[in-house]
Amino acid sequence: MSDKVSRRQFAKLAGLSAAGIANPLEAAEVKPAPAPRGVDGFPAGFVWGTATSSYQVEGAVDVDGRGASIWDKFVRIPGKIEDGTTGDRAVEHYQRYKEDIALIKELGCKAYRFSVAWPRVFPDGDGKPNPKGLDFYNRLVDELLKNGIEPWLTLYHWDLPQSLQDRFGGWRSTETCKIFGDYAGYVAERLTDRVKNVFTLNESGRFVQFGYGLGIDAPGVTLPQAEVNQVRHNSALAHGLAVQAVRAHGRPGTRVGPAENIDVCVPAIDTPEHVRAAEIALREMNAGYLNVIMTGRYTDAFLKYAGADAPKYTDAELKIISSPVDFLGLNIYAPQNYVVPSDQGAGFMPLPIPKSFPHMNSNWLRVAPETIYWVPKLAAKIWKTDAIYISENGTSGDDVVTPDGKIYDTDRIMYLRNYLAQLQRATAEGVPVRGYFLWSLLDNFEWVFGLNKRFGLYHVNFDTQVRTPKLSATFYRNVIAKNAAGA
Repeated sequence: MSDKVSRRQFAKLAGLSAAGIANPLEAAEVKPAPAPRGVDGFPAGFVWGTATSSYQVEGAVDVDGRGASIWDKFVRIPGKIEDGTTGDRAVEHYQRYKEDIALIKELGCKAYRFSVAWPRVFPDGDGKPNPKGLDFYNRLVDELLKNGIEPWLTLYHWDLPQSLQDRFGGWRSTETCKIFGDYAGYVAERLTDRVKNVFTLNESGRFVQFGYGLGIDAPGVTLPQAEVNQVRHNSALAHGLAVQAVRAHGRPGTRVGPAENIDVCVPAIDTPEHVRAAEIALREMNAGYLNVIMTGRYTDAFLKYAGADAPKYTDAELKIISSPVDFLGLNIYAPQNYVVPSDQGAGFMPLPIPKSFPHMNSNWLRVAPETIYWVPKLAAKIWKTDAIYISENGTSGDDVVTPDGKIYDTDRIMYLRNYLAQLQRATAEGVPVRGYFLWSLLDNFEWVFGLNKRFGLYHVNFDTQVRTPKLSATFYRNVIAKNAAGA
């Protein structure tokens, strides 16, 4: 399965081809003022963090009243998970969170991005809340703050309550969107006295297409393109409702925004013509989610291409979807498209990725450090945002434990060193990237790959649950201490 479809390669799958697009970007240039800088490093106050998600690390799926999620059911379908494992145990973060927070502190990170498991708080998605579920996140937040670590909360990282899938078809129904808004308000009311930054939905582009279009992820549904587009619209609506709920129920000063695996478009060559083509491509390839969130409208090109498969919506829904956000979270790993100019319709043409293109331990994870330079640079211009956070970036690795009991993951260090150098280049030019969350703190349950792919700075022995720092943990600690790439 992993060889057939790459984890984040969505351009052609998302229902929008470059062919026939003729809707150029506004020419207005946005030039954010550079943030105060250290000497030869990242801006002063740059947020250094790491990240996990609930289903991937917590385990304890039937503990303290947690309800079932769509992933609890999906992992039990034969053949869906590469190694046949589940997240039932994961890495026992539910029990070991204090130990894991100590690891975050050891890195020198001042921020931790985690997700709340919706079915822990509302076992059926709605109805009666489960106090023991919220209590866990209260304890987690308090422990983070006790250790000088700022909590960054994600409301949804794919573990939809199974009850909502059974009753409403999950994200196929706007009922789920409304219930998500209620859940967001409940969490915001009870945690934003201490949590000041909230991500809404993580990676709509992944869970919509892979979960409802291709059936590769939970809930494993394969819908016609028109229905997939409607599910994507509904996820954007859920985002907007969550933003409004956080504003209404959160404490003053709470910030909120999306965390999206943006469909990456990179200019093949750094010339004005190629950069312009990449701008158009980045907007149009993300027209079905990020662009409508940031602008309040679907582009003419998107609607024309979708035709009869275009989502059905109202002006009122567009207004909700485009509720103002405080920041833009971008999950950036690898390029989906290198782009060249075209004089036919689109104004750009995506190039096929050569078979010889270098990649990491995961075949989909192509090594292209310039990606993390170009994407925030172009996104800031297109969507006129002054606060971008790299909400995920990292890599899997072979991570062999040597006879001395250590993991010398120089492949991961190579990847991070080069990506962070390009990110530093972006901030030096005034691109408003305010922080970076490395994926991931720990090796964990990597969705359809099971336990086969390791992304952590800390190695986890899945039998004993012992955590061991990899060499990359020392590298990242040095980067944070120096506030500069190349450590």
